[in-house]
Amino acid sequence: MNDKMTQLWATKTRDDEWWSSFVTAPLGILANYCAVEVSWITPNRITAVSFLVAVVATLAIIVGGTWWFIAAAILIHLSHVLDCMDGQMARYRQVSSPVGSYYDRITDQVQVTLWFGAAGYAAYVQTNSVTPVFLALIGIAFYGLRGYSKYIALEIETARNPAYPVAMAQRNTVEITAGPTMGLRVNLAWFGREQRKILAFDEGVFIFMLSVALVFDQLVPMLWVFATSQVFWGLYRSWRRGKSIDENRGVTLQKK
Repeated sequence: MNDKMTQLWATKTRDDEWWSSFVTAPLGILANYCAVEVSWITPNRITAVSFLVAVVATLAIIVGGTWWFIAAAILIHLSHVLDCMDGQMARYRQVSSPVGSYYDRITDQVQVTLWFGAAGYAAYVQTNSVTPVFLALIGIAFYGLRGYSKYIALEIETARNPAYPVAMAQRNTVEITAGPTMGLRVNLAWFGREQRKILAFDEGVFIFMLSVALVFDQLVPMLWVFATSQVFWGLYRSWRRGKSIDENRGVTLQKK
């Protein structure tokens, strides 16, 4: 493997989500091999294109029908490959910025809302039942709760200890345990370990789950899985963060 590919592989997120880890992120690296030296292609522009592709995928789901659903599944994957590319390119060029990271994460949150909202609508059109719409709304709300509870916990812990974000960043450092230079056995072992992440039901799982549901036209079962998983993880992670705050309390904070 040449030096350029080695450097690109090093830009891969250390603890990628399931599906991102071994499909869309590696595809992003391959695409970046051609794009990373093109000056007019920038990480922020890739973020914008990724979001536009996500919007087009949403419209395809709303239009509905077999071929539009398949097109949407392809576009969802393309959007996610681009979503991986922007961060990889920024790290390769050493131009990572807080504002770039901010908009990248904001668009990620919005596109999940768009995709599953559209899926709920499409399933409603198919079944003439409001249940899929309710499932989509519940799933989206509790997926948002996962991020919101993290934000609240970070705000409270930082108010107690300004060094808390730095300490958490160091604690969450993950070593590279796979890659093109590490041999078949090591990579197969890594691939096996990665499969446990499917139970996290995060964005990487959504990409796969929603795409399969669109290709096989099984939106209602997928929405049940989406809603159920997000209720569980939203409540569980909120409880865990509250428990951690209580255990780490050292300063009494007044409610706003």
